[in-house]
Amino acid sequence: MSTRVGIVLFPGSNCELDVAEAVRSLGGDAEILWHDEPSLRGVDVVVLPGGFAHGDYLRPGAIARFSPVMEKVVAFAEAGGPVVGICNGFQVLTEAGMLPGALQKNAGLKFVCQMAQLRVESVDSVLTAGLTVGDIVKMPINHFEGNYTCSEQTLTRLRSNDQVILRYVGNPNGSLDDIAGICNEGRNVVGLMPHPERASHELLGSLDGVPLLRSLLAPATPGCADPLSG
Repeated sequence: MSTRVGIVLFPGSNCELDVAEAVRSLGGDAEILWHDEPSLRGVDVVVLPGGFAHGDYLRPGAIARFSPVMEKVVAFAEAGGPVVGICNGFQVLTEAGMLPGALQKNAGLKFVCQMAQLRVESVDSVLTAGLTVGDIVKMPINHFEGNYTCSEQTLTRLRSNDQVILRYVGNPNGSLDDIAGICNEGRNVVGLMPHPERASHELLGSLDGVPLLRSLLAPATPGCADPLSG
């Protein structure tokens, strides 16, 4: 049975179809979940895609965290379900308190849109299990508020718990400690600014996102996804 990936669509999301195409190309099933959904429909994996949820008014992800579906996403993650936030989805996860820290405006106050080199720092997460520590992968970034920041105490905890999963090689946005992606202590919730779904086909200029997406599809156990579905 194929792994079922639920992709949450907020008003203003614009990368949901990219994720769906990448998932399907790797043999998974993709289902779009509207942000007002009362259930996750029994999916095995949840992805919060990139875009501009609710127009990014106030702060990116600050309004999306209150969408009804997020109560289900939080419960799903607490039950051990894999959740990944990409770009704007990463911002939503931090605003919802599912990941520590925050994303602020890029250094220099400039929007960045380029290919980025990333170093794999940990393979102990649902997204990086299929890689090797020290691997260098290439994926696109495009964001204005992707500059990761957190307190000194949080950074110490992230380092000691091996929660930094990806770092930039040549920091393009000023992120603290070159951080491009992190996971929670349970290893099942991941946020990253780069777009693996946009590095999943030769025509896109890189296939380096494929091992990450394969890792995400591999660990799911069909049928045990939505803990609040009744």
